[in-house]
Amino acid sequence: MPEQDSASNVDVLIIGAGAAGMMCAIEAARLGRSVLLLDHAKNLAEKIRISGGGRCNFTNLNAKPENYLSRNPHFCRSALARYTPQHFIALLQKHNIGYHEKTLGQLFCDDGSEAIIGMLKSECDAAGVRWCMPCEVHKIERHDSPLPSVGEGVGERGGFTLTTTHGTFHTQSMVIATGGLSIPKIGATPFGYHVAEQFGIPMTRLKPGLVPLSFAPNDWKPYADLTGVSLEVVVSYGKQSFHESMLVTHRGLSGPAILQISSYWEPGQPLHINLLPDNDMAEIFAQQRGSRMLLSNFLAQYLPRHFAEIWCAQFAENKPLNQYADKELAALAARLHDWQITPSGTLGYAKAEVTCGGVDTRALSSKTMECNDVPGLYFIGEVVDVTGQLGGHNFQWAWASGYAAGQAV
Repeated sequence: MPEQDSASNVDVLIIGAGAAGMMCAIEAARLGRSVLLLDHAKNLAEKIRISGGGRCNFTNLNAKPENYLSRNPHFCRSALARYTPQHFIALLQKHNIGYHEKTLGQLFCDDGSEAIIGMLKSECDAAGVRWCMPCEVHKIERHDSPLPSVGEGVGERGGFTLTTTHGTFHTQSMVIATGGLSIPKIGATPFGYHVAEQFGIPMTRLKPGLVPLSFAPNDWKPYADLTGVSLEVVVSYGKQSFHESMLVTHRGLSGPAILQISSYWEPGQPLHINLLPDNDMAEIFAQQRGSRMLLSNFLAQYLPRHFAEIWCAQFAENKPLNQYADKELAALAARLHDWQITPSGTLGYAKAEVTCGGVDTRALSSKTMECNDVPGLYFIGEVVDVTGQLGGHNFQWAWASGYAAGQAV
């Protein structure tokens, strides 16, 4: 990757060469701005690289504001409306990159994540974006007076000076696209939050999102032997519910339904799990009232056998169905449709796909991503308090917020 050294003036300096950062760089450079894209990592876009098991779930055809979690649920509307999944699909088609839809509108790249990274890198290069990576930022200073001219259209306002391992850079506009805390092993850091703190930008509470849930070892002991068992369920917390698969692990629960609800779940609170969302167990029990099948064998017709056996052992005496009182069967049916279980926590940022919370959207323009009180400072992507649900929504926010800032810087 090319490196930039010594003092340099640029119109736009973007910190973070991931999905949002590269999209912003492409748009800004296309509009004639001189753009420098800086990142502390040696390898480009590691989060894109590992996404979707290496297939990159790059967007979702059904992406809409309701798929995003934020203290201000309306903030994402403007950016999402101006850069849609169809816009990114058009970019793939321009580069002859194939893709396919899986479930629920999720689009994956036929040629893997590397094709997406290569496409974005190629678009940056074609637009004249300059690169500087790996590069560490040591210090950021803001100037109220105008900087020396750094290109066409430079305004009268001040700018920023960055001291880095590759020299000093002066810029009119600085974009923070450094992501969140999730998956530190591929380079995630709190850098963006520290920049927000430096400039007095408020933050919302941070927590791991799209993350497996854990349970106290003693509480989970009966279920630990079920590791690898998967069920189609509806998991609910508050007003949110997700009808997808749930995976039992040796430490707790995972799978799409659990990852989805984890972004909304709060510690100490129970989850509500409908183990048989496509069946009415009260009606089935009533119809089979005279059955001589053991309860576990009966439920094994609807649930994985091992799960049915262990679940029954926790909540009922395993006897023939015809030996249960109507009241007992009604209670069992209710519990099958509303299994209440309280996680002890999550597996943390190491296993989280995203970070919930971030730079408070009330401090930003929803049209441009610029800070209301710090002209020239922009925040985009995961570092902002906009968190997408599972299935390509977070990439769509990266593209949309990067595009919005790129049009404005």
